[in-house]
Amino acid sequence: MKLGRIEKRKSKARRSEAVILFSVASYRLAIAAQAVEEIRNLEGLRSFHQGFGPGKVSKVKSVLERDDKIYFVIDANMHLRMLGSRPARLLLMRDVNLALSVDAIDRMAEITVLHPLPRAFRGEERNWYRGLVLIGEDVVPVLNPAALITKAELSALESVLPRSESLAAKGAASA
Repeated sequence: MKLGRIEKRKSKARRSEAVILFSVASYRLAIAAQAVEEIRNLEGLRSFHQGFGPGKVSKVKSVLERDDKIYFVIDANMHLRMLGSRPARLLLMRDVNLALSVDAIDRMAEITVLHPLPRAFRGEERNWYRGLVLIGEDVVPVLNPAALITKAELSALESVLPRSESLAAKGAASA
């Protein structure tokens, strides 16, 4: 009788990802922590008038100037078409001059499984979210940071900035 070697099977380690849980209106959402450079309050926001016309981006009504960069502030309430929002925090995005205004920051969490969106998500909203995660007993959509603004919308916003501000924004974007 020959005895075989008993080997321990290596369990497949699940890749985990850190996410930031936040709320807009009465909804809880998540975004990849690596997409966010900083979380801050609304101090320093100023109104941003784009004028009228086809290039107007209605979800951007304010800007934040910080460290010689100009951040276009996307109103998450308008972007996600929700009602009853009261923004109190900003998520400054990494590698792009954008900030997302949200009502509150809940906490950070580690996720290991990102579930695909069900077919009930149609149209634009299929791009808004990367998928769904379970946090405790709650199903939470994970925001897709790449879908916050298109290149055309960003170009239209930069073209409205006064020349000195536009140069600062472009210099910061290329850095």
